Amino acid sequence: MPATDERRLIERVREGDHQAFGELVRRYQRRAFAIAYRLLRHVQDAEDLVQDSFMTALERLDGFDVQRPFGPWFFRIVVNRGQNALAARRVRGTESLPDDVPHPASSPVRDLEQRELGERLGLALDELSERQRLVVQLHEIEGFSTAEVAGMLEMAEPTVRWTLHAARKRLRRELAGWKEANDE
Repeated sequence: MPATDERRLIERVREGDHQAFGELVRRYQRRAFAIAYRLLRHVQDAEDLVQDSFMTALERLDGFDVQRPFGPWFFRIVVNRGQNALAARRVRGTESLPDDVPHPASSPVRDLEQRELGERLGLALDELSERQRLVVQLHEIEGFSTAEVAGMLEMAEPTVRWTLHAARKRLRRELAGWKEANDE
C-alpha cells in the first residue's frame, strides 16, 4: 500500500473512523497471527495476542509517527507482547495443547512424514537460544527482511544477520542425522 494511503488511513482512525481501523486490522491481521503463532505455538493464545496487540496499537496510535510505516511498528508490539506472554507462561509452567487437525487431502504416510519432520524441526528449533529461534522464525518462516527483523527486535541489522548465520549453522548440525537416516 502506498505510504500516503496508509497515512490517510491512520489519520481516519485517529479521527474515530471505526471502518478505517477495521481496514488496518484486515491488512495486518494475517501476518500478525503468523508471528504470534510462531512465538506462542498455540492457536488460541496467538489469536488473543493479535487481538490484544491491535487494541494496544489503537490506544497508542496518537503517539505513532505517520512518516514511518505502520507494519514494523505494529509487529514490534506483537513481538513484545508475545515475549511477555512467553515469560508469563514460563512462570505459570503451562504447556500448550496440540492443534492437530488432519487435512482432507492428507494420507497416513504423508501425515507421518510431516509430523516427524515437524517434530524434528521443532526439537532443532528448541535447541536454539530464544533470540536465534525468533530471528529464524521471523526471517525464514515469516519472510521478513533482516532490516525488518532488526526493527522488530530492536537489534542492529548486522547482529540479526550474524544471529541468523549462527542459527542456520546449528540447525544444519541438528538436522544432519535426521536427514541421513531418512535418505536411506
